[in-house]
Parts: sequence; structure tokens; C-alpha cells
Amino acid sequence: MAMLKLKSTSPRINDVHGSATSWPANDLQPTPNRISHEAQKGACYGRLGKNLLPAEEVVELYIQNNFQRMRLYDPNLAALQALSGSDIELMLGVPNVANNVNLSDSLAQFLLPAMKNINNTISAAGLDNQIKVSASINPGVLGISYPPSKGSFPTEARTFLDPITSFLVENRAPLLVNIHPYLIYRDMTQDTSLDHALFTANEVMVQDGQLEYRNLFYSMVDAVYSALEEAGGGSLEIVVSESGWPSAGGTGATLDNARIYNTNLTQHVKGGTSKRPGKAIEIYVFTMFDENNKSPELEKHWGLFLPNKQPKYPLLCRIPSTTQIVFPID
Repeated sequence: MAMLKLKSTSPRINDVHGSATSWPANDLQPTPNRISHEAQKGACYGRLGKNLLPAEEVVELYIQNNFQRMRLYDPNLAALQALSGSDIELMLGVPNVANNVNLSDSLAQFLLPAMKNINNTISAAGLDNQIKVSASINPGVLGISYPPSKGSFPTEARTFLDPITSFLVENRAPLLVNIHPYLIYRDMTQDTSLDHALFTANEVMVQDGQLEYRNLFYSMVDAVYSALEEAGGGSLEIVVSESGWPSAGGTGATLDNARIYNTNLTQHVKGGTSKRPGKAIEIYVFTMFDENNKSPELEKHWGLFLPNKQPKYPLLCRIPSTTQIVFPID
């Protein structure tokens, strides 16, 4: 998916490349040497459900729960207008280019040209230092993902991804990666412990040279970093554009596990990964609301909230950032 990263500090809305909407923003490119223990928390705003809240109430809910960023999958006008002046940074999806493009999909060939066209339009408007164009992938594109230091893209993926990597490096834009330890746990339950997936393991689960891993999330992110380094993208920053845990509909999908994962996720991203410690990770929790128009059943239950704004479990992302909490499995 081609994505724009911007900040909703101005009420003026412009058309970008006919199918994306944006407005002036601060420069969102992370400073390479920045050291921060403040997690850059956001949440995905999916809208595939019934009885959707008015966009103004959604924005207010983001503010009340200390989500500084929103991922919006399409340029919904009501949502964009509600964001105006809110100071919430926005990751905006461009229609007609799928999220997590399959390399064999006929749409894949159009991704980089679309990114270039959008970027040229932004540059022509003088906003190229304020709005960044990127794309989202998932770790499934890796040919090797274990151990994390050996992460690499297969040859067929390199043909597609290397030009995108070069584009991101040239434009100082991050790579967006959807990281879902739940899916690894679901598909490899015999080989992946629940503790490893939920950030609750007390011992080292993966020893990778001098690097130690106690959770699957860090392993997945660092495997992509290793692959990027091999592909000439070692300077790129990874933004975790989706990560969450379902509360129903599949193996290990319970309210308690969802609460544990999402709470621990928002705490662990403050300190960076084993490979890149000391730098907070920008994340987008998947997702703000349950989406009951999705299928199969598992896809309906990833929300932090019900459509009526009722939280499904206590949201500890509002706790002061100096507080460290790790929920064990009961």
C-alpha cells in the first residue's frame, strides 16, 4: 500500500495525485541519531463495520487515550475534516494499491510508479520535506527470518523490493512493516510458545550471537532490519504500521491475551529492539474498533474498542511513559 505520513495541524486540505488527501505537516522523517524512550504510539482506524461512530467522536477517543497517530486506510473526507487542527499525525492509505501487496499480484507492478507519481506531486507543491511516501510489507516476504541476524529477502522479492528500498533511502522515508506475532503463534503453535508471543517470557528465547531475544516482536522487526541492510537499506527506519492481537475467533484469541499483548506492546516499543536499542519504535496498534463486516470471523475481533466506544479491556496506554508494566499470563 502506498502511504502518506503527515500531521493534521492545518485545516487546509489539498488533493494529492487524485486519490489521496493531505495537508501541511511537520517533517516526519525520524532523525537517525535520535535517542528517545517515548514510544510513538498510534492506532489503526479501520472502518469495515456497522454502526460506525461519527469521525469527530473517533478523533476525540484518540486524544482521550493518548494516541498521537492514526493510520487511515483510505482518504475518508469526514475523518480528514475531523482531524483538522487536532495535532494527530496521520498515515494515509492511497486507494487501489492493496495493503501487503503479494509479489505475484498483478497490482504489485504499479506500486513503485504510484509512489513516484505521488511523491512528484508532493514535491511540486513544496511539501516533500513534510509529507513522506512509503509502502507497507509484512515479514512474510522474507526468504530467511531466523535467526534475526540472517534475515534476508529472496531473489524474486529483491527484484521488486530493491527499487522501493532505493526510493525510500533517497527520500529519507521509513519502511512500513505490519508485525503480527499472533499469526506466527497461530500457524506454528507447536514451535512458538504463548509467552514468546505475548512478551511474557522470563528467559531468553533466541540467542543470536551477542543479541538476546525474549519476545517474538523484536525478532520479527530485527529480521527485517537485517534484510534491509543486505539490500542496501541499512539507513532506513522501520515504522510498525500494524500490530495487535484478536480477542476472539482463533487459537489463543482471547480478551485476556489481547489485553496482555497490546499493553506489553506499548511498553516494549519505548526501548527499541535488541538490534537497535535505545530508540523508540513508532507503532500503530491494530486496530481501534472491532470491524464486524470483515471475514473470516477472526478478522472481526482485533479492536481495542467496541463500536459504541466501550473499551474491551483496560487501556494502559494512558499510563505515564515512565511506568513499566509487563502483564504475565495468569
